[in-house]
Amino acid sequence: MPFLAQLIIPCKKMALRYLWILLLYLQTCPEAAESNTDFLTVNGILGEPVTFPLNIQDLQQIAIIVWVNSKTSVALVVPDSGKAPKVTVTHQNYYERINISHQNYNLEIRNLRLEDAGIYKADITVKTSGKSVTITKSYNLQVYRRLGKPKITQQVMSSVNSTCNVTLTCSVDKEEKNVMYSWSPLGKEGSVLQIFQTSDNQPLTYTCTAWNPVSNNSDSISAQQLCADITMGLHTRHAGLLSGLAVLFLTIIILSSVLLFILYKRRQGSYVKAFDKKPDAISKNTIYTYVMVSRNAQPAESRIYDEILPSMVS
Repeated sequence: MPFLAQLIIPCKKMALRYLWILLLYLQTCPEAAESNTDFLTVNGILGEPVTFPLNIQDLQQIAIIVWVNSKTSVALVVPDSGKAPKVTVTHQNYYERINISHQNYNLEIRNLRLEDAGIYKADITVKTSGKSVTITKSYNLQVYRRLGKPKITQQVMSSVNSTCNVTLTCSVDKEEKNVMYSWSPLGKEGSVLQIFQTSDNQPLTYTCTAWNPVSNNSDSISAQQLCADITMGLHTRHAGLLSGLAVLFLTIIILSSVLLFILYKRRQGSYVKAFDKKPDAISKNTIYTYVMVSRNAQPAESRIYDEILPSMVS
Protein backbone atom coordinates (compact mmCIF):
# COMPACT_ATOMS: atom_id res chain seq x y z
CA MET A 1 0.00 0.00 0.00
CA PRO A 2 2.77 2.54 0.76
CA PHE A 3 4.24 1.79 -2.67
CA LEU A 4 0.94 2.57 -4.40
CA ALA A 5 0.62 5.74 -2.38
CA GLN A 6 4.05 6.85 -3.62
CA LEU A 7 2.82 6.46 -7.18
CA ILE A 8 -0.61 8.01 -6.69
CA ILE A 9 0.45 11.12 -4.77
CA PRO A 10 2.78 12.54 -7.52
CA CYS A 11 0.14 11.83 -10.14
CA LYS A 12 -2.44 13.72 -8.10
CA LYS A 13 -0.07 16.65 -7.73
CA MET A 14 0.53 16.78 -11.50
CA ALA A 15 -3.20 16.54 -12.23
CA LEU A 16 -3.93 19.29 -9.76
CA ARG A 17 -1.25 21.45 -11.34
CA TYR A 18 -2.79 21.12 -14.83
CA LEU A 19 -6.26 21.67 -13.37
CA TRP A 20 -5.06 24.81 -11.60
CA ILE A 21 -3.57 26.17 -14.85
CA LEU A 22 -6.80 25.42 -16.71
CA LEU A 23 -8.95 27.07 -14.04
CA LEU A 24 -6.67 30.08 -14.04
CA TYR A 25 -7.05 30.40 -17.78
CA LEU A 26 -10.84 30.08 -17.54
CA GLN A 27 -10.99 32.66 -14.77
CA THR A 28 -9.05 35.10 -16.85
CA CYS A 29 -11.16 34.36 -19.92
CA PRO A 30 -11.36 37.65 -21.77
CA GLU A 31 -14.30 39.88 -21.58
CA ALA A 32 -13.00 41.43 -24.79
CA ALA A 33 -10.56 39.93 -27.27
CA GLU A 34 -8.12 41.46 -29.68
CA SER A 35 -7.05 39.21 -32.55
CA ASN A 36 -3.98 39.87 -34.62
CA THR A 37 -4.72 38.24 -37.97
CA ASP A 38 -1.38 39.29 -39.45
CA PHE A 39 1.25 36.57 -39.52
CA LEU A 40 4.81 37.41 -38.66
CA THR A 41 7.15 35.24 -40.73
CA VAL A 42 9.89 33.64 -38.64
CA ASN A 43 12.75 31.94 -40.49
CA GLY A 44 14.60 29.17 -38.68
CA ILE A 45 17.66 27.07 -39.52
CA LEU A 46 17.51 23.29 -39.30
CA GLY A 47 19.18 22.09 -36.08
CA GLU A 48 19.46 25.58 -34.60
CA PRO A 49 17.22 27.60 -32.22
CA VAL A 50 14.50 30.04 -33.28
CA THR A 51 12.70 32.73 -31.25
CA PHE A 52 9.11 34.00 -31.45
CA PRO A 53 9.06 37.63 -30.27
CA LEU A 54 6.05 38.78 -28.22
CA ASN A 55 6.92 42.48 -27.92
CA ILE A 56 4.83 42.94 -24.79
CA GLN A 57 5.01 46.43 -23.26
CA ASP A 58 3.92 45.68 -19.69
CA LEU A 59 4.81 42.23 -18.43
CA GLN A 60 3.19 42.86 -15.04
CA GLN A 61 -0.28 42.69 -16.56
CA ILE A 62 0.15 39.22 -18.12
CA ALA A 63 -2.02 36.55 -16.52
CA ILE A 64 -1.25 33.56 -18.79
CA ILE A 65 0.19 32.79 -22.23
CA VAL A 66 -1.02 29.78 -24.21
CA TRP A 67 1.18 28.66 -27.12
CA VAL A 68 -0.33 26.42 -29.82
CA ASN A 69 0.46 25.51 -33.40
CA SER A 70 -1.74 24.34 -36.26
CA LYS A 71 -1.48 20.72 -35.10
CA THR A 72 -1.31 20.67 -31.31
CA SER A 73 -0.70 22.66 -28.15
CA VAL A 74 2.86 23.63 -27.32
CA ALA A 75 3.20 25.24 -23.89
CA LEU A 76 1.53 27.19 -21.07
CA VAL A 77 3.33 30.09 -19.46
CA VAL A 78 2.21 31.49 -16.10
CA PRO A 79 4.09 34.53 -14.72
CA ASP A 80 5.35 34.40 -11.16
CA SER A 81 6.03 37.81 -9.64
CA GLY A 82 9.70 38.33 -9.03
CA LYS A 83 10.56 34.85 -10.22
CA ALA A 84 10.97 32.93 -13.46
CA PRO A 85 7.64 32.12 -15.11
CA LYS A 86 6.20 28.65 -14.71
CA VAL A 87 6.40 26.83 -18.03
CA THR A 88 4.47 23.66 -18.82
CA VAL A 89 5.30 21.89 -22.09
CA THR A 90 2.06 20.31 -23.31
CA HIS A 91 3.30 18.11 -26.14
CA GLN A 92 6.03 15.49 -26.17
CA ASN A 93 7.51 16.73 -29.47
CA TYR A 94 8.74 19.82 -27.62
CA TYR A 95 10.08 18.23 -24.44
CA GLU A 96 13.49 19.66 -23.51
CA ARG A 97 13.34 21.99 -26.50
CA ILE A 98 11.23 24.87 -25.12
CA ASN A 99 12.69 27.89 -23.37
CA ILE A 100 10.88 31.04 -22.16
CA SER A 101 12.86 34.23 -21.70
CA HIS A 102 12.60 35.71 -18.19
CA GLN A 103 12.93 39.25 -19.51
CA ASN A 104 10.26 39.36 -22.23
CA TYR A 105 8.55 35.92 -22.22
CA ASN A 106 9.60 35.23 -25.81
CA LEU A 107 9.28 31.58 -26.82
CA GLU A 108 12.41 29.77 -28.06
CA ILE A 109 12.43 26.36 -29.74
CA ARG A 110 15.82 24.66 -29.81
CA ASN A 111 17.17 22.05 -32.25
CA LEU A 112 14.69 22.86 -35.01
CA ARG A 113 13.25 20.05 -37.11
CA LEU A 114 11.68 20.26 -40.55
CA GLU A 115 8.33 19.14 -39.10
CA ASP A 116 8.35 22.13 -36.73
CA ALA A 117 7.41 24.42 -39.63
CA GLY A 118 3.87 25.78 -39.57
CA ILE A 119 1.54 28.30 -37.96
CA TYR A 120 2.05 29.21 -34.27
CA LYS A 121 -0.20 31.34 -32.09
CA ALA A 122 0.25 32.95 -28.69
CA ASP A 123 -2.95 33.76 -26.79
CA ILE A 124 -1.83 36.38 -24.26
CA THR A 125 -4.33 37.17 -21.52
CA VAL A 126 -3.68 40.50 -19.78
CA LYS A 127 -5.51 42.33 -16.99
CA THR A 128 -6.16 45.98 -17.60
CA SER A 129 -8.62 48.39 -15.97
CA GLY A 130 -10.26 45.62 -13.98
CA LYS A 131 -10.99 43.43 -16.97
CA SER A 132 -9.24 40.68 -18.93
CA VAL A 133 -8.28 40.97 -22.56
CA THR A 134 -6.73 38.31 -24.78
CA ILE A 135 -4.32 39.34 -27.47
CA THR A 136 -3.50 36.76 -30.14
CA LYS A 137 -0.22 36.93 -32.02
CA SER A 138 0.37 34.66 -35.02
CA TYR A 139 3.60 33.43 -36.57
CA ASN A 140 4.49 31.52 -39.72
CA LEU A 141 7.59 29.43 -39.01
CA GLN A 142 9.68 28.39 -42.01
CA VAL A 143 12.58 25.96 -41.50
CA TYR A 144 15.48 25.95 -43.99
CA ARG A 145 18.77 24.16 -44.32
CA ARG A 146 21.97 26.16 -44.14
CA LEU A 147 23.29 26.18 -47.71
CA GLY A 148 26.60 24.57 -48.57
CA LYS A 149 28.98 25.73 -51.25
CA PRO A 150 27.36 25.65 -54.71
CA LYS A 151 28.92 23.83 -57.66
CA ILE A 152 29.40 25.31 -61.14
CA THR A 153 29.24 22.83 -64.02
CA GLN A 154 29.73 23.23 -67.78
CA GLN A 155 26.78 21.97 -69.80
CA VAL A 156 27.46 23.24 -73.34
CA MET A 157 30.84 24.21 -74.78
CA SER A 158 31.88 25.39 -78.24
CA SER A 159 34.57 27.53 -79.83
CA VAL A 160 34.00 29.14 -83.24
CA ASN A 161 36.08 31.93 -84.81
CA SER A 162 37.99 32.60 -81.58
CA THR A 163 34.71 33.00 -79.67
CA CYS A 164 34.17 30.83 -76.63
CA ASN A 165 30.51 29.95 -76.01
CA VAL A 166 29.84 28.36 -72.62
CA THR A 167 26.68 27.59 -70.67
CA LEU A 168 27.26 27.40 -66.90
CA THR A 169 24.88 25.84 -64.38
CA CYS A 170 25.01 26.55 -60.65
CA SER A 171 23.49 24.13 -58.11
CA VAL A 172 23.66 23.15 -54.44
CA ASP A 173 23.32 19.79 -52.73
CA LYS A 174 19.94 18.98 -51.15
CA GLU A 175 18.32 21.87 -52.95
CA GLU A 176 15.01 22.86 -51.39
CA LYS A 177 12.42 25.60 -51.64
CA ASN A 178 13.23 29.28 -51.95
CA VAL A 179 16.80 28.82 -53.19
CA MET A 180 17.78 31.72 -55.45
CA TYR A 181 20.87 32.24 -57.64
CA SER A 182 22.67 35.32 -58.88
CA TRP A 183 25.77 35.86 -61.04
CA SER A 184 28.34 38.59 -60.63
CA PRO A 185 29.70 40.81 -62.06
CA LEU A 186 26.88 40.53 -64.64
CA GLY A 187 24.12 40.94 -62.06
CA LYS A 188 21.96 38.24 -63.67
CA GLU A 189 19.49 36.07 -61.77
CA GLY A 190 18.91 32.34 -62.20
CA SER A 191 20.97 29.17 -61.97
CA VAL A 192 21.98 29.13 -65.70
CA LEU A 193 24.38 31.60 -67.30
CA GLN A 194 25.46 31.72 -70.96
CA ILE A 195 28.65 33.62 -71.77
CA PHE A 196 30.46 34.57 -74.98
CA GLN A 197 34.17 35.15 -74.44
CA THR A 198 36.59 36.41 -77.13
CA SER A 199 40.29 37.18 -77.05
CA ASP A 200 39.45 40.89 -76.97
CA ASN A 201 37.39 40.60 -73.77
CA GLN A 202 38.97 41.31 -70.43
CA PRO A 203 39.54 38.16 -68.37
CA LEU A 204 36.63 37.86 -65.93
CA THR A 205 35.83 35.70 -62.95
CA TYR A 206 32.18 34.67 -62.78
CA THR A 207 30.78 34.13 -59.28
CA CYS A 208 27.56 32.25 -58.55
CA THR A 209 25.88 33.04 -55.23
CA ALA A 210 23.18 30.72 -53.91
CA TRP A 211 20.99 32.07 -51.12
CA ASN A 212 17.83 31.37 -49.17
CA PRO A 213 16.18 33.36 -46.36
CA VAL A 214 18.66 32.14 -43.73
CA SER A 215 22.04 31.68 -45.49
CA ASN A 216 24.12 32.16 -48.63
CA ASN A 217 27.24 30.71 -50.21
CA SER A 218 29.17 31.18 -53.45
CA ASP A 219 31.61 29.65 -55.93
CA SER A 220 33.69 31.20 -58.74
CA ILE A 221 35.18 30.19 -62.09
CA SER A 222 37.64 31.95 -64.41
CA ALA A 223 36.30 32.49 -67.93
CA GLN A 224 39.83 32.76 -69.32
CA GLN A 225 40.87 29.39 -67.95
CA LEU A 226 37.52 27.91 -68.94
CA CYS A 227 37.92 28.99 -72.58
CA ALA A 228 41.54 27.79 -72.59
CA ASP A 229 40.36 24.36 -71.46
CA ILE A 230 37.72 24.33 -74.18
CA THR A 231 40.21 25.30 -76.91
CA MET A 232 42.68 22.69 -75.74
CA GLY A 233 39.93 20.12 -75.66
CA LEU A 234 38.89 20.98 -79.22
CA HIS A 235 42.49 20.73 -80.45
CA THR A 236 42.88 17.41 -78.69
CA ARG A 237 39.67 16.08 -80.21
CA HIS A 238 40.76 17.33 -83.68
CA ALA A 239 44.15 15.64 -83.39
CA GLY A 240 42.51 12.48 -82.13
CA LEU A 241 40.11 12.49 -85.06
CA LEU A 242 42.97 12.80 -87.57
CA SER A 243 44.87 10.00 -85.87
CA GLY A 244 41.80 7.82 -85.94
CA LEU A 245 41.24 8.46 -89.66
CA ALA A 246 44.89 7.63 -90.42
CA VAL A 247 44.68 4.35 -88.50
CA LEU A 248 41.43 3.47 -90.26
CA PHE A 249 42.97 4.19 -93.69
CA LEU A 250 46.01 2.00 -92.98
CA THR A 251 43.77 -0.78 -91.67
CA ILE A 252 41.70 -0.73 -94.87
CA ILE A 253 44.85 -0.89 -97.04
CA ILE A 254 46.30 -3.80 -95.05
CA LEU A 255 43.06 -5.77 -95.11
CA SER A 256 42.65 -5.20 -98.85
CA SER A 257 46.20 -6.42 -99.52
CA VAL A 258 45.70 -9.53 -97.40
CA LEU A 259 42.42 -10.29 -99.13
CA LEU A 260 43.94 -9.94 -102.62
CA PHE A 261 46.85 -12.18 -101.62
CA ILE A 262 44.49 -14.86 -100.33
CA LEU A 263 42.41 -14.77 -103.52
CA TYR A 264 45.56 -14.98 -105.66
CA LYS A 265 46.79 -18.01 -103.72
CA ARG A 266 43.47 -19.75 -104.04
CA ARG A 267 43.37 -19.28 -107.83
CA GLN A 268 46.96 -20.46 -108.24
CA GLY A 269 46.27 -23.60 -106.19
CA SER A 270 43.23 -24.48 -108.34
CA TYR A 271 45.26 -24.24 -111.58
CA VAL A 272 48.05 -26.50 -110.29
CA LYS A 273 45.56 -29.16 -109.18
CA ALA A 274 43.86 -29.18 -112.57
CA PHE A 275 47.23 -29.60 -114.36
CA ASP A 276 48.28 -32.50 -112.13
CA LYS A 277 45.07 -34.41 -112.66
CA LYS A 278 45.11 -34.25 -116.51
CA PRO A 279 47.83 -36.91 -117.24
CA ASP A 280 46.24 -39.37 -114.86
CA ALA A 281 42.91 -38.93 -116.53
CA ILE A 282 44.44 -39.54 -119.94
CA SER A 283 46.26 -42.68 -118.81
CA LYS A 284 43.18 -44.08 -117.16
CA ASN A 285 41.08 -43.56 -120.29
CA THR A 286 43.60 -45.08 -122.76
CA ILE A 287 42.35 -48.16 -124.70
CA TYR A 288 44.84 -50.75 -125.85
CA THR A 289 43.85 -52.87 -128.92
CA TYR A 290 45.66 -56.07 -130.00
CA VAL A 291 45.40 -57.04 -133.67
CA MET A 292 46.35 -60.57 -134.78
CA VAL A 293 47.63 -61.10 -138.35
CA SER A 294 48.51 -64.18 -140.34
CA ARG A 295 51.88 -65.86 -140.32
CA ASN A 296 52.53 -64.84 -143.86
CA ALA A 297 52.71 -61.25 -142.92
CA GLN A 298 55.95 -59.42 -142.42
CA PRO A 299 57.70 -59.91 -139.06
CA ALA A 300 57.55 -56.21 -138.40
CA GLU A 301 53.84 -56.32 -138.75
CA SER A 302 53.30 -59.45 -136.60
CA ARG A 303 51.81 -57.30 -133.65
CA ILE A 304 50.47 -53.87 -133.82
CA TYR A 305 49.70 -51.79 -130.78
CA ASP A 306 47.35 -48.98 -131.36
CA GLU A 307 46.48 -46.49 -128.71
CA ILE A 308 43.18 -45.08 -129.42
CA LEU A 309 42.25 -42.08 -127.35
CA PRO A 310 38.72 -41.81 -126.05
CA SER A 311 38.14 -38.89 -128.33
CA MET A 312 38.90 -41.12 -131.43
CA VAL A 313 36.51 -43.87 -130.37
CA SER A 314 32.95 -43.32 -131.37
